[in-house]
Amino acid sequence: MRLVVQRALFACALLLLGYCAFVLFDTWTFQRSERRQLDALLAGRTVSNHLLPAAVGGMIGRIEIARLGISVMVVEGTGATALRRAAGHIAGTALPGQPGNIGISAHRDTFFRPLRNVRKNDVITLTTLAGEYRYRVATTRIVRPADVEVLAASDGEVLTLVTCYPFYFLGSAPDRFIVRAERVVP
Repeated sequence: MRLVVQRALFACALLLLGYCAFVLFDTWTFQRSERRQLDALLAGRTVSNHLLPAAVGGMIGRIEIARLGISVMVVEGTGATALRRAAGHIAGTALPGQPGNIGISAHRDTFFRPLRNVRKNDVITLTTLAGEYRYRVATTRIVRPADVEVLAASDGEVLTLVTCYPFYFLGSAPDRFIVRAERVVP
């Protein structure tokens, strides 16, 4: 009996490791493919100021925070698949280059893990086909998940990054870590 239980547990462990390997490989290949596509489109584009809303799962661009080593593709939507593969643009918020509040979300245990070290005045770069936009971190705060006013519309160009908090919490985190940045106009 003990041998059967050992083999069953071993088989479960192998399945779980296989699933983890699949998720990591899928994320890596998705990020690589989207990066190449964005770079190719940027290399061949003409200057364009029009913004087209992306389809759910469609590429928005790339967000980077050089000091923290963050460089992640941003797609439209915040569904499970989108957030497993990339950072997600929160539906109903502004798009880069438009006045308003751009909301971008990612998991705390993957792409946005380094946000735990973000500081005021860090520069966030958001690269899209419509251009490159720079934002300077103004504030960070912790809110309850129901406190969605952090995504409220704004008169200026604001970027709001959202991830779960605390960063080292196991399971579904009780709070949200919010980074608010304001557009730096060259």
